[in-house]
Amino acid sequence: MSKVLVTGGCGYIGSHTIIDLINNGYNVVSLDNGSNSSLTTVDLIEEITGVKVINHNVDLCNRDGVARVFAQEGDIDTIIHFAALKAVGDSVAEPLVYFRNNVTGLINLLEVADQHEVKSFIFSSSCTVYGNAEKIPVTEDTPWQEAVSPYGRTKQIGEQIIKDFLPVSKMNAVMLRYFNPAGAHESIKIGEAPSNKAQNLVPVITETAIGKRDEMYVFGTDYATRDGSCVRDYIHVMDLADAHTRAMKFLHKQDENSQLEVFNLGIGEGVTVLEAINAFEKVSNTKLNYKVGPRRDGDVEAIYANNKKANEILGWNPQRGIEDIMSTAWEWEKNRG
Repeated sequence: MSKVLVTGGCGYIGSHTIIDLINNGYNVVSLDNGSNSSLTTVDLIEEITGVKVINHNVDLCNRDGVARVFAQEGDIDTIIHFAALKAVGDSVAEPLVYFRNNVTGLINLLEVADQHEVKSFIFSSSCTVYGNAEKIPVTEDTPWQEAVSPYGRTKQIGEQIIKDFLPVSKMNAVMLRYFNPAGAHESIKIGEAPSNKAQNLVPVITETAIGKRDEMYVFGTDYATRDGSCVRDYIHVMDLADAHTRAMKFLHKQDENSQLEVFNLGIGEGVTVLEAINAFEKVSNTKLNYKVGPRRDGDVEAIYANNKKANEILGWNPQRGIEDIMSTAWEWEKNRG
């Protein structure tokens, strides 16, 4: 079985994907410097799967360090690239930090991977590449609008780099455009636990409910949506993990180099911020302390996915909805202390 390098393997989506890969029989190696994760996550992965995963504590911006990982491992067949800074608000405040980390890290990884003749590359992209889409749900062919945050622009740039690089490499690639990953593994041993302050809606909700935050804010209720709050497409993290394993299997079946496919990964439905809050209150039987605040810079008004292509080509069909997301996220919050 081929060896898979998962960058950002101790992070939220990376760790859940490693579990899915192991459950499908793959040999997995992690690369994560712990900048927004806990390196002890590999121990929790071992508790869940019974398999010890090696993590290389390396920053992708350190090209020599990346090269050493490949030299040590020797036979990496596939890369799933998660490692990137991802907070929209932080990217607005510190754009150069985001460009340096997300773009330089990708370039270093592609250079070294090409030297070692890696065959398959899966890029963790984002629905932010669409900007404020003129029509929803978005398909993979929806024209990009101006990115509304430096984070979104790094994903646009990342996709373009891969598209331009692939014809002169020996790799095939898939770019997966996530919508809003949330929820936790059913074991409740791992979930969303960023080292930095959580900014995604679901952990903000659970942290408020359990008392880690005094209150939370709904950023804007004057949008042109059914209740005035932003619309997003929330996808359970284990459904997302399953899509990566399917994407890798798809790439392994491709005979020619330079094949590139793009897939939207969302549940295919829009949920407003207020609807997400209501779903949490229903499954947890807990009243949430929230206030309405002004709009937040960098937020897109409404976006959700058409996931037909992933269903038809990858055979991927999300199994969990917003209440499953909130239920597992709440159990995770209560158990992680």
